[in-house]
Amino acid sequence: MPTIALVDDDRNILTSVSIALEAEGYRIMTYTDGASALDGFKTSPPDLAILDIKMPRMDGMETLRRLRQKSDMPVIFLTSKDEEIDELFGLKMGADDFIRKPFSQRLLVERVKAVLRRVSPKDPATAKETDAKALERGELRMDPERHTCTWRNEPVTLTVTEFLILQALATRPGVVKSRNALMDAAYDDQVYVDDRTIDSHIKRLRKKFKVVDDDFEMIETLYGVGYRFQEG
Repeated sequence: MPTIALVDDDRNILTSVSIALEAEGYRIMTYTDGASALDGFKTSPPDLAILDIKMPRMDGMETLRRLRQKSDMPVIFLTSKDEEIDELFGLKMGADDFIRKPFSQRLLVERVKAVLRRVSPKDPATAKETDAKALERGELRMDPERHTCTWRNEPVTLTVTEFLILQALATRPGVVKSRNALMDAAYDDQVYVDDRTIDSHIKRLRKKFKVVDDDFEMIETLYGVGYRFQEG
């Protein structure tokens, strides 16, 4: 099973998250700050790292910056901050997902599974079939195999959840998707999320596309019903 590194100065979180992930069969390494984590990664690189943003000696952002100089190891941030700029900055630096404190252990486990599924090597026999599933809708291109998304040939960096929500909408332009349908597309059955979670993901999706194209209006809200990706 994959090895996961937990990097957090809160020993209660290290203990509780370790127990939850070990119960799923993962091997866990724990560190209390980014500097010691980077030292440990040199000899024992994990398959995925979960980084707290606020830590002594070296915070999560600086840890990720240094890690990305040498490695494309998947990283999930734990953050207690509400500022969206932190998330966007982290994503721009190469984070794969964010989980805000306080969080359920089940949510964390499912996000870990989702990120590891995305980065796991594909069977060469099915590679061509997967490549064929690259999605093109007008100026939008999404490649699930590489987890890349572009709008007018400009890259748009999405978290795993945002990617799955947009993919569900863009697969059938003009068709309205309820919040429940989008939850089903983005989360496993065991994870409970409320309507506002989907709304916040849609809000962040729009903001990310507007950075690339200020006139982006392809994700339409139908109040009381859901969302749809516009045709044409």
